[in-house]
Amino acid sequence: MSGSDQQKDEQEWNEGDPERLYVITKGRSGSTEKAAIDLVTLIVSRSGPTSGMQPEHAAIVRLCQSPLSVAEISAYLHLPVSVVSVLVADLLADERVEARAMVPPAQLPDAALIEAVMHGLQKL
Repeated sequence: MSGSDQQKDEQEWNEGDPERLYVITKGRSGSTEKAAIDLVTLIVSRSGPTSGMQPEHAAIVRLCQSPLSVAEISAYLHLPVSVVSVLVADLLADERVEARAMVPPAQLPDAALIEAVMHGLQKL
């Protein structure tokens, strides 16, 4: 391969290329059973990035100083959710981040209780 062909190949390395994504995830797809995460799982860093860390891992650790969902991380890094899930699973395994379930919406009291309170207030 000549020098100009090699330069052309390097210039064609696009951020969204499947080859790049394959390299980032080291050929893995999806997260492990142990690290079951979904789009709304909140990820928060336990420490800062370290030297020698894969750039995408370091970016996630920096981004997640305050909790972010997997979907938000995906959007900020301009990477597919499947790739972010693999990277987050790596960080979870290394205990560099922790996963938190989304805060469930407040549960409303029983409708009968609300009606009883309303009737009681009306009698006042």
